[in-house]
Amino acid sequence: MAGGGELERAIARIHAGALALVLALVGGAGVFVMTAWLLVKGGQDVGAHLRLLEEYFYGYSVTWTGSLVGLLWGAAIGAVIGWTIGYVYNRVVDLRGG
Repeated sequence: MAGGGELERAIARIHAGALALVLALVGGAGVFVMTAWLLVKGGQDVGAHLRLLEEYFYGYSVTWTGSLVGLLWGAAIGAVIGWTIGYVYNRVVDLRGG
């Protein structure tokens, strides 16, 4: 069973690009939906807590335009996090495999 370890390593690996894409979709859609939900809900002082994202996401605000900016920021950050997790995970799998 000389190839057993190699097969296990190949199965254990994560496709970093696919994980980046998934987290980009989830992150972007998440920020967009949260902002849109607050705008549709309306009321006094809409999005007081979500407005804190203005400190981190340049151009973001709790408006319809801001929801699109948030979608882009959420997607970018999700992609970077997803790719980083996939890359680090694959390096650990490679190191453990010897």
